[in-house]
Amino acid sequence: MTAVRGRLCGMPPASRRPASASVTWDQVEIAPLVLVTGGEALLAERAVERVLGQAREQDPSVEVTRLEGPSYEAGRLQVATSPSLFDEARVVVLTDLQAATEQALADVTEYVAAPAPDVVLVLQHGGGVRGKRTLDAIRAAGALTVACDPVKRDADKSAFAVAELRRARRKAEPAALRALVEACGADLRELAAACQQLAADTTGTVTLEVVTRYYGGRVEATGFRVADAAVEGRAGEAVALLRHAVATGTDPVPLVAALAAKLRTLAKVGAARGRGLDPARDLGLASWQVDRARRDLSRWTPEALADAIAAVAQADAEVKGAGRDPVFAIERAVLRVASAVRP
Repeated sequence: MTAVRGRLCGMPPASRRPASASVTWDQVEIAPLVLVTGGEALLAERAVERVLGQAREQDPSVEVTRLEGPSYEAGRLQVATSPSLFDEARVVVLTDLQAATEQALADVTEYVAAPAPDVVLVLQHGGGVRGKRTLDAIRAAGALTVACDPVKRDADKSAFAVAELRRARRKAEPAALRALVEACGADLRELAAACQQLAADTTGTVTLEVVTRYYGGRVEATGFRVADAAVEGRAGEAVALLRHAVATGTDPVPLVAALAAKLRTLAKVGAARGRGLDPARDLGLASWQVDRARRDLSRWTPEALADAIAAVAQADAEVKGAGRDPVFAIERAVLRVASAVRP
């Protein structure tokens, strides 16, 4: 009997195990039924590959069958999970259940009611309401559920980057993490690739200077440098950075968005302070965002902040078609924001 099969045979049948709480992709362990849910494709792929890696560690000759929900034909799951002539360990991966054929959903529902004891079945669903009855059946059968929800909050993106670097036995300065998230955080796969590149190409602690050298030309990073200078009252530097960004091809729209995001963070932290809230816990902000906002707020009055937000809102409308000169609109907003800061 193979190692994988032996392990699964030693576990209670999936239909008799209680459904467990969700785990993250890096916590998943091999089980007869594994359900990977959520729309973050990178994390879903990692969860699947982690299960496959564990199966191969136990038996390098494990047979892996991959099926795709949208092109699934009736009976393929039954064939892939039917008793093997040579008693091989088997892992079957069925992806994209959210877009699967009706035959796929029906076959999965039937299978999980009486799963094979010597097969690991990994099911991946990218989110949405399609296939809900099948998902309910999978969970009721006691599947180990892996949550791979989209990573949207800056605090979560920072935590992801920290974990990526930690796996490479590296650390980063808070300012470097902030710059990295701003430069590459729009896409988690890109953020992961950036962490891997920095870990491979540099040594020691990842610093702001290193991140700027590698990713300083990104639109997000350029915009936030302009915003930082403006919010700190450094008008000349903010305008110089703005003109450089425009000259090198940066569109005014993301520049305004970066300035607006900076001011929103100030407003959130300021409001949280007055209401007794924890900005990191209650508002989803990263600790470095909170610390920096608190420092910046020492030079802002509520009235000045409101005026600055209004100026940026006006610029936002003008760069999106309400004005004739988008560059002039954003430059005027930057100057108005910088002039609102107390000396």
